[in-house]
Amino acid sequence: MMNQFRVASVVDQAVDFLRDQILRGRWSGLMPGRHELAVELGINHKTVETALKELERQGLLEAGGSGRRRRIRPLAGKTGLAPLRIAILAWMSGDWSLNYLVEMKHRLIEAGFTAFYTEPCLSDLGMEVPRIANLVKRTRADAWIVVGGSREVLEWFATLGLPVFALFGRRKGLRMAGGGPHKPPAYAEATRRLLALGHQRIVLLTHALRRLPGPGSSERAFLAELEAAGIVPGDYHLPDWSEHADGFHQRLESLFQLTPPTALILDTAPLFAAAQQFVARRGLRVPEDVSLVCTDEPSDLIWQLPPVSHIRWDSRPLVRRVVKWAANVSRGRQDIRQTLVRSEFVPAGTIGPAPGTGRLQNP
Repeated sequence: MMNQFRVASVVDQAVDFLRDQILRGRWSGLMPGRHELAVELGINHKTVETALKELERQGLLEAGGSGRRRRIRPLAGKTGLAPLRIAILAWMSGDWSLNYLVEMKHRLIEAGFTAFYTEPCLSDLGMEVPRIANLVKRTRADAWIVVGGSREVLEWFATLGLPVFALFGRRKGLRMAGGGPHKPPAYAEATRRLLALGHQRIVLLTHALRRLPGPGSSERAFLAELEAAGIVPGDYHLPDWSEHADGFHQRLESLFQLTPPTALILDTAPLFAAAQQFVARRGLRVPEDVSLVCTDEPSDLIWQLPPVSHIRWDSRPLVRRVVKWAANVSRGRQDIRQTLVRSEFVPAGTIGPAPGTGRLQNP
């Protein structure tokens, strides 16, 4: 089962920092003493000692004996890690420019691994297992990072016998490492905020990955909030649509024909931008006529006015987790821990009272 939400302890943060500095080559030979490190990190020396013992367990340090500083294990090449080839199978080709994926790849390479994106990506392959199997067969890789895999795809990867890290995707309960933001509470908060502003016709437009074979945990949180407010949730609130641009706009057209939504929650920044373009073409104003929420952080829309209401999460712990997984794999250690990072709803200028309600914007 996937681990419950877990906040990194001070010890975990110290371990991550010290490991990173060792792999970067900051120190060689002997490590600084625990008191010196405690001053630098701003924590007590007992916490530092616990972190150093963990790095011993991971094989990066050797105990020096009572009263002696620890020795950094001799590093083969740059890092002392096996030179793994790690293939990154992105969900969409545009994902390659996402800040956290750029940072993740950079950190893996910095740690001494060969990290590379595959072509084509999951969406190019239609999320079809036979086509993905063919890609994996012809790709020389020791481990895989799969971004946004469907349940069927991740179940297939779980049978390979290769180390796999499921970044996002329907990974719960599978014996593979993974991680992503924990969004159900943020979805629930966004829905409650819209309901408090008088919205009844709220539609969540999300990719098939999140809808099939059934709604994901975040989507269930959205539907549960509607039901708690006395709204019977149905296909109107979480509609299906064909997974391409024409299919998305066709779904929007059908939604706005008879009972137009007063609020749209969009799964990704590209969907948000497409929906914003659609409502503008219809002469609708945001948020006066329709409120918009993006369930991810729209980094490419940061200059937009009004500011975008969105769900924010810190990608740094997830990047560190991927690098740690790769380090464990390189040492032959099984690592199938799945990690969740905190997320929060950030209300901003793209949400407002439902038309005709006269409600205040900040209830």
